[in-house]
Amino acid sequence: MGAVGVAGLLAACGGGDDEPSTGGAPPATTEPEASASEPPPSSEPPEDEATTPAGEPGGEALTTTADVPVGGGVVLHSAGVVVTQPSAGTFAAFSSTCTHQGCSVTSVADGLITCDCHGSQFNAADGTVANGPAEQPLPPVAIVVEGDQILAG
Repeated sequence: MGAVGVAGLLAACGGGDDEPSTGGAPPATTEPEASASEPPPSSEPPEDEATTPAGEPGGEALTTTADVPVGGGVVLHSAGVVVTQPSAGTFAAFSSTCTHQGCSVTSVADGLITCDCHGSQFNAADGTVANGPAEQPLPPVAIVVEGDQILAG
């Protein structure tokens, strides 16, 4: 199990065909109060549950490791995320919204995330600008890799 990324999940404003995805963040829930006969819930997650570095359970499934090619990635439009695998076994995720004019990036290949609207390209390893007109990097998105699943962090 490995965790990659540090920023929160961001929504994209672009559209298009979606890769398999479950969408955005889950709705907030409240826990019912425990009765006197019930033991208090454990603060530790079960051993087989995905966790973020802070020990929080992992989020919704975004894609699988098999769906993210080495040197490439997948754009998950409905989740607003692009997930990359810059080198074997290393996964990263970024907002899929281009920082130039808000289009959704369209593809990932040969180590570059491409936005077809105006030709901006970003490095798949760290989201930095490789070719303009974009001037700002893609914001990172927190993910958790649990087995063959890539989850929102």
